[in-house]
Amino acid sequence: MKQLLNRLINHESISSNEAEQVLISISKGDYNESQIASFLTVFMMRSITIEELKGFRDALLQLCISVNLQEFNAIDLCGTGGDGKDTFNISTLASFVTAGAGVNVCKHGNYGVSSACGSSNVMEYLGIAFSNNEDKLKQAITEAGICVLHAPLFHPAMKHVAPIRRALGIKTFFNMLGPMVNPSFPKHQIVGVFNLELLRLYGYLYQNTDKNYTIIHALDGYDEISLTGRTKIITNQSETVLDPTDLKVNQVSPKSIFGGHTVKEAASIFLNIISGKGTEAQNNVVCANAGLAIATSKQISHLEGFELAKQSLHSGMAKRSLNRLIALSK
Repeated sequence: MKQLLNRLINHESISSNEAEQVLISISKGDYNESQIASFLTVFMMRSITIEELKGFRDALLQLCISVNLQEFNAIDLCGTGGDGKDTFNISTLASFVTAGAGVNVCKHGNYGVSSACGSSNVMEYLGIAFSNNEDKLKQAITEAGICVLHAPLFHPAMKHVAPIRRALGIKTFFNMLGPMVNPSFPKHQIVGVFNLELLRLYGYLYQNTDKNYTIIHALDGYDEISLTGRTKIITNQSETVLDPTDLKVNQVSPKSIFGGHTVKEAASIFLNIISGKGTEAQNNVVCANAGLAIATSKQISHLEGFELAKQSLHSGMAKRSLNRLIALSK
């Protein structure tokens, strides 16, 4: 580790194989907390390379507890987090709206590290129990149209890293990896990333897979479609820039999509929106993201997907998916 750290501090890069091996060594408990913290921190002081990101991804996929959900042809909606914007749980809400529209979802998520309330925080607060039991996950998708893949249950090898990430409280390269290491290996994926550099890295890595993907970054810094401005979107087929007017909606203010300071506040906002009591700005942002997921899965236009998302939210189908998942947890 000392040799690797010296190279990284000198702005050298490491190979894909070295990156893969260091994560495997971390998983085995070969390094102490100070060494791991230093390793995580140095990557936020220099740019990560495609080879390094690929190696880290390959290690986590190799070490994970995988589940076979291929029969459901599901999509994952997952952001990297780490944008520092403290929005409400947009991608989690969008996941239930997508499920309510009849598109199966396998939602990969975790507790918040650099934000007040991560995807897993709000779902746990609402009464959703996490499991890595394949039969339970299949039942959830069958009955609710969505299952939740709580990352720590599928990546036990990273137990040495979790407390260090929490203690640091800043985004690390694990934020970059989260969407890439869904243990069900979904064929469809919508990924939000926190900067343009990572958008390009993801685009490069995903084009060498068999995934049907959409990668997004709001140009004012969000890891999702925020409607606070324009959004860069990369898919298998194209690179485009989305303006709110493309969905026939108004631009929104950052304040209108704030997520609160606590899990309780975040859960209250979540329930308000999914119950059809959200503001126009909140509803449009959720449906813009869900609409893109629906469009990605169904291979239709974003505007068509947006309309289907609005129907799911306002008809109560999204809420029905949530209620069913909560009921299955009891």
